[in-house]
Amino acid sequence: MGGCVSTSNRSSRSNGERVSPECLGIRMRIRKTFSDHVTTLQHLSSIPNRIFKNGKSRTSCIFTQQGRKGINQDAMVVWEDFMAEDVTFCGVFDGHGPHGHLVARKVRDALPLKLVSILQSFDSKRNGSTANCCSGNPKLDVMEPDKDGGMEDKVDYLWREAFLKSYKAMDKELRSHPNLDCFCSGSTAITLVKQGSNLFMGYIGDSRAIMASKDSNDSMVAVQLTVDLKPDLPKEAERIKQCKGRVFALQDEPEVQRVWLPFDDAPGLAMARAFGDFCLKDYGVISVPEFSHLVLTDRDKFIVLASDGVWDVLTNEEVVEIVSSAPTRASAARILVDSAAREWKTKYPTSKMDDCAVVCLFLDGKMDSESDNEDQCFSSATLQSNHSGNAVESDDGQNSEPSLQRNFTVRSAEENDTYKRIVAEVEANQEAVATEDQNWLGLEGVTRVNSLVQLPRFSEERPRP
Repeated sequence: MGGCVSTSNRSSRSNGERVSPECLGIRMRIRKTFSDHVTTLQHLSSIPNRIFKNGKSRTSCIFTQQGRKGINQDAMVVWEDFMAEDVTFCGVFDGHGPHGHLVARKVRDALPLKLVSILQSFDSKRNGSTANCCSGNPKLDVMEPDKDGGMEDKVDYLWREAFLKSYKAMDKELRSHPNLDCFCSGSTAITLVKQGSNLFMGYIGDSRAIMASKDSNDSMVAVQLTVDLKPDLPKEAERIKQCKGRVFALQDEPEVQRVWLPFDDAPGLAMARAFGDFCLKDYGVISVPEFSHLVLTDRDKFIVLASDGVWDVLTNEEVVEIVSSAPTRASAARILVDSAAREWKTKYPTSKMDDCAVVCLFLDGKMDSESDNEDQCFSSATLQSNHSGNAVESDDGQNSEPSLQRNFTVRSAEENDTYKRIVAEVEANQEAVATEDQNWLGLEGVTRVNSLVQLPRFSEERPRP
């Protein structure tokens, strides 16, 4: 699925001109209106240039579609003018477990604010100790790096610390949340902050980011920016085993390595890092993010963030081709999700399609114009729920869906016992399963690349009061 770039730092533009990093990569003199506005989650709906439902912004488009496993557990956000006018925050969050959709939306809303708070605290400490590029002196807003690259290293260090601290604070809040049970529920997170040519990323779990760039032959190529943090990675598996957790795959899905408790065959988490999942936090599953800092060039065209529902069926190169060939930039995310849905039915007709969420960020800062009719039908204001029937989410980020249903990403013991019988029945009726009928469900109780295998004692658990 393409090459992988981890923590590389390209420090020059395509014309050879060196990029001088600003303090923390951004001007830290955060606008007063922003600081006053964002004090609690209740105020998020009044923040301009922040979209979290299907739609588009000045430079991005986002789209999510519910799969065939129950309520949509994916969440996403694009926040332009984040902290400053030229800063953009993007994120995709894939929940799992009985309350995964609530965890994903909580992280979507709270994590950016924690990042802001930590960056502000860094700036306050620096201003209180010595004069620097963040002191508010406009002549010092941009500093040339030291000849030995020390300034660039300092930028990396400060941003790395900001992501690490914000992710740690987010997981701590989830653990102590009075109304959200995260014992066997959690969420991935892939987040980025772009300011000018600087791109800072932090991520956990198996959602992925790729970038489309032009090579020396002026051909579009896919560059993978993140690593899928799954238990099959040797480094991740070793950490889990050292913490007494177990890593193995079920017999009926040998391609999916999972994390299990040392004393029980539960819960079977298909990722090595996540928010929540506190039943496994003592046994090797962590919420510490991987971090990378990339300096963009003129050859870099767009970035795609997506949950694993997309990457399970499409390669990096296919995603770049689909987005590049979209008739309009504003429709790129929707077309990509539609393409993934078709591939699920073609490649895995006996499996339930996973939820899909996509953010497409165009690096030249431009978004094409569409007809008035298409804009009306495809905007964050009108698409309160997507075409797959998702429940409406209110402007303050709270959910108005009915009572919590059983999550079909979870497989019960009874479903495991009847697995072989169901497979035989589906194979005997293959043509019927592959139809385009609205009631297409694939295998009832069989899913591909489940996030979590849930045993009866967990399925009977009730949220804490």
